[in-house]
Amino acid sequence: MVPLLSEWPVLSELRARTESLRPGRLVVAALDLLLPPTCILCSAQVDAPGLLCGACFGELSVIGAPYCTCCGVPFELAWHAAEGGLCQGCIDTPPAFEHARAALTYDNASRRLVLPFKHGDRIEFAAVLARFMVQAGAELLRRADIIVPVPLHRRRLFVRRYNQAALLAQTLGRMTGRPVMVDALARVAATRTLDGKSAAERRDEVAGAFAVRPRRANLLQGRRVLLIDDVMTSGATAGACSEELLAAGVTAVDVLVAVRVPDPREKSVPRRAYRRRRPGQPAKF
Repeated sequence: MVPLLSEWPVLSELRARTESLRPGRLVVAALDLLLPPTCILCSAQVDAPGLLCGACFGELSVIGAPYCTCCGVPFELAWHAAEGGLCQGCIDTPPAFEHARAALTYDNASRRLVLPFKHGDRIEFAAVLARFMVQAGAELLRRADIIVPVPLHRRRLFVRRYNQAALLAQTLGRMTGRPVMVDALARVAATRTLDGKSAAERRDEVAGAFAVRPRRANLLQGRRVLLIDDVMTSGATAGACSEELLAAGVTAVDVLVAVRVPDPREKSVPRRAYRRRRPGQPAKF
């Protein structure tokens, strides 16, 4: 005998799941049952839309201690840090911002998130990256008075159609309740690509490229700003933006980014330094 439509297993399960839901959630529950959510990077099934599966999550390198106490660049080992927990770059050229933190190391795994988000119209990745950023920058978010994204030049914005840093800033604002000012800064010069340039060349390229919008200056005075960007390499862009914000009367600037490019000067310790000597073998230095 063919069962009644109301007795079909899929409909019975749907009814059980939705009895306690508000009417506005019924459609979502139905879609989750009929079209189970999958990992945003692969086809593996996950518990809710917009999540990573365990395998894709496990490939990401979440930045934790040890890292530079100023710019947040990760260290291979704790003793790679200089006095005060700083990296050599922050000692040689102290940045204008106070502290910077990043959620993920820029590597093959994180590029699968960042590059489609930045260049491939995958704006839904903003929520995924922002969740990592909330954890990495919890302290910076708590003390921030206002969130400000790094701006794009109008020509690049016209081609890309969206500013990825602004999307991250707005998502972080919704997650934390912090106010966001997406138009606080303007990129007044169309800089060339910074790929392949040294830290000094990057600073020269972005010098004078940013400005605080006059109509926003009064609203920024006396505030502590959290500057948001997607990728941080040498910190030149964050430093140039911070200088302009401080000149406009901001009390302090912190920086929070999704991914951080490791400092190439932080080399791994040679394996031979850890090899155990055989009895009677002289030490090598």
